[in-house]
Amino acid sequence: MKKQLIAAAVASSVSAVALADISITGAIKTNYTHTDYESASKNDSDVFSHEADLKITGKSGDTTVVMNFGGMDFTSETTTTIADATAATASTVTTFASESSVSTSKKLTAGTNGTNGTLANNKIDIEDLYLTTKIGDVSIKAGQWDNGNNELRASGRKGGKFEASTSVAGFDVKYANGNAADDEITVGTTLGGVALSYTDKNAGEAIKASTTLQGVSLKYYAENSDTANSDRVYYEAGMNLGDVSVKVGKAEAETSATIEGDTWMGDFEGASGAYDLSGGQDVTAIELATSLAGNKVTFRNVQIDDVATEDTSFNKVIVTRPLASGATFELTYTDLADDGATDTDATTLDLELAVSF
Repeated sequence: MKKQLIAAAVASSVSAVALADISITGAIKTNYTHTDYESASKNDSDVFSHEADLKITGKSGDTTVVMNFGGMDFTSETTTTIADATAATASTVTTFASESSVSTSKKLTAGTNGTNGTLANNKIDIEDLYLTTKIGDVSIKAGQWDNGNNELRASGRKGGKFEASTSVAGFDVKYANGNAADDEITVGTTLGGVALSYTDKNAGEAIKASTTLQGVSLKYYAENSDTANSDRVYYEAGMNLGDVSVKVGKAEAETSATIEGDTWMGDFEGASGAYDLSGGQDVTAIELATSLAGNKVTFRNVQIDDVATEDTSFNKVIVTRPLASGATFELTYTDLADDGATDTDATTLDLELAVSF
């Protein structure tokens, strides 16, 4: 009996040690969005949606393994047309979060169903899975991860990525492969209080500079391409005026380039975003933010222009408040005016309840 007790105590101790370097974090949010279209020919909409993320991190010395799970909008239905090579006409399959239905007037033949369509649109995916470690003074990162949004381009992830970085004589040096299916070398340093970095790419370059001068933060970011008329550039300035923080940003694209970032200025990620821009359109944004009665209040004005008949502008007010329950409530009101279409002018009210753990 004593041996059994000792064995149980040892097993419990080993399990505690094994779990000591594993952490689980995540977040979930639920949104209600009401859109009021100005056009009488377009119906107003009310949508409930939610998004969840889960991150598992394991550490052993200098080595870390990260696995991120993500899932979006499990309550919505998705309609997909499936081509069946043996059927006279295609069949329509509607997938829900927990079931699938097939139109009764069509026949799906075994062995060919779903060959040209996707049914599992509402699901949890492993979005990121990567390893970080050190070999001497060199930091290594390998696997799949999101390269992050910025003011000029959308984010993206791809498997088989690799990065190696180190510092040499005051310069940070990084080699990356797989981010855009080709090699990149980045060199960064700080000179006279200005943070600088230069990235050499297969078909272009990226240049970044940032500093703070007499209380004004300044930022410059350029994505230059070897393809004609495809350069993009971003400028930003910010400062505090009393209790109000002020930020101004401008993203410019040449005629064959498109702004696709998802940042404070707006979500311009094309099909996945709220605003799908055209080549050559520029974005100018101003933000005012302050605290009021325990709430963070933010106002943004965004102007999208430089392409004839496609100018778009919107004003956005965001009120964020932490709740006693540990959740965060956020109200977002948007007033959109779009010259590019006659039925997209609208006001939108979005109510969000979110919690992180």
